[in-house]
Amino acid sequence: MAEQIIAMGGGVLLPDTGNFKLEEYIVSASGKAKPRVLFVPTASGDDAGSVARFYESYGRFGGTLSVLQFFRRPPADIRSLVLSQDIVHVGGGNTRSMLAVWRDWGMDAALREAYANGIVLCGSSAGSICWFEEGVTDSLAGDLTRLPCLGFVSGSNCPHYDGERDRRPAYHRLVSEGVIGDGIACDDGVGLHYVDGRLHAIPSARPATRAYRVVRNGAGAVETPLDVLQL
Repeated sequence: MAEQIIAMGGGVLLPDTGNFKLEEYIVSASGKAKPRVLFVPTASGDDAGSVARFYESYGRFGGTLSVLQFFRRPPADIRSLVLSQDIVHVGGGNTRSMLAVWRDWGMDAALREAYANGIVLCGSSAGSICWFEEGVTDSLAGDLTRLPCLGFVSGSNCPHYDGERDRRPAYHRLVSEGVIGDGIACDDGVGLHYVDGRLHAIPSARPATRAYRVVRNGAGAVETPLDVLQL
């Protein structure tokens, strides 16, 4: 089965916007009319609001929904829960803390097995950068920094490219200084759909939004807009 990751810049699981185009795209990518969807809100500390937004957003597609919470009492067999899904959606928040928790519980290994088994892995913000080799994070107070991540997808990633004013200059600085490798940035509402490790499509749920390839060139960073699939 194809390995699939859909990494989004931000702005999903927000029912008040009435925009569920990316969630619909994710469901379609699973190939299931009524998929089993697991939400993992570790980065937000299992925030109840995030969980409620997940149920409201994905509930309209008629699948079977569940949540894996690490700050309460996780199931005894996390691996089996993850591998029984069609989609695993990772929420936003503190990526560094999320990865530390996952590694302690073996969630990183379970996700890698899910990826190899064709389960669609997706998410925005922390749920975007976590899949790459490295990403731009605000997990620590102060300036945005580089964070080593899971490495399911090669290169680096920067979410919230148009949603947070410090993101673009920070990514350019980190790339130009060689602190972080070349990669792709996404505006909010834009996703990067990887199939078998290759960028397959860039779905956009908002007009006039883009993804950008950012690479080091001499002493600076060069940004190139990428074509999007307008949903």
